[in-house]
Formats: sequence, structure tokens, C-alpha cells
Amino acid sequence: MKNKGFFAHGILNLTPKESFELCKEGAIIVDVRETYLNDFKMFNVEDLIYAPFSELKKFYQNLPDDRTLIFADAVGLRSCEAVIFMKEHGYDNVINMAGGIVDWEKDGLPLTIDIKARLSGSCMCQLKRREDRNKEKKEGEKGRMGDKEQSDEVPR
Repeated sequence: MKNKGFFAHGILNLTPKESFELCKEGAIIVDVRETYLNDFKMFNVEDLIYAPFSELKKFYQNLPDDRTLIFADAVGLRSCEAVIFMKEHGYDNVINMAGGIVDWEKDGLPLTIDIKARLSGSCMCQLKRREDRNKEKKEGEKGRMGDKEQSDEVPR
């Protein structure tokens, strides 16, 4: 890994472009975003493992130790924690993707997008799929319109 990335606190960090190039050489991206966050935009690479950070402790032993693992998330924070965890458990083939999928997209690297899985909400506790929210809104409008029509009727 000569002349690639930068080290911070003993962890190698690669840009998304460097990560993508390393994937072409056999590295695997390990996406540690939680399931509800990785459905909308996904890394489009040949070798990709979904391993939500909250479940990493349960199955980290199943991750390959004979190939380079590039941990990624939205911006590179949780993935850095995952790399630290993996190093503490004897893995030395681990790298952090600085910038995560946000910079991956900014760099124009390949993504798979499922528009139906898009989320919206004013805070994490209120996140819902945007299309479900639009459906609920339309159904709510139908209900209000139906109520209004009924209340406007004059009894005979």
C-alpha cells in the first residue's frame, strides 16, 4: 500500500477513489452502516459485505482474513471504530474509507440507488421511507376529504 492514503492514530485511511482502485485488485468493502441506512445508496463493487456496526461483534470472526477489508459507512466515523475493533481482535488486513459513501458519491464512483428506500425525517428517531410517508400523506388527505364530504352533508 505504498503512497496511498494517510495514517491517523495507527489506522490507514483511504479516499473513496483509492478504495475503489484497491477493490479492483481484490479488496472487499465492508459496509458497516445500519440496515435502514444502507438500502437507499449502496456501493456498487464486485465484492461487498454488509456488516452493520451494531452486529459486528457477533460475526466479525466470519470475515475473511486473507483479503484486504475496507470498512466504510456514511462518512468514515463508524467504519473507523470498526477498524479499531478489528485490529484489537487480531486483524491486520483492515483499512478505513475516509469520507464514506458521501465522498464516494461526490467522486462519481459507482452506486446502486433504490429510490424506494429513500429516508426522510427531522431526526434519527423519526426516519421513515420517504415513499411510505408520501403514501401515508395521500391516504391521510383522502381520509380528511372523505370526512369533510360527510360533514358537509345536510341531513334530510
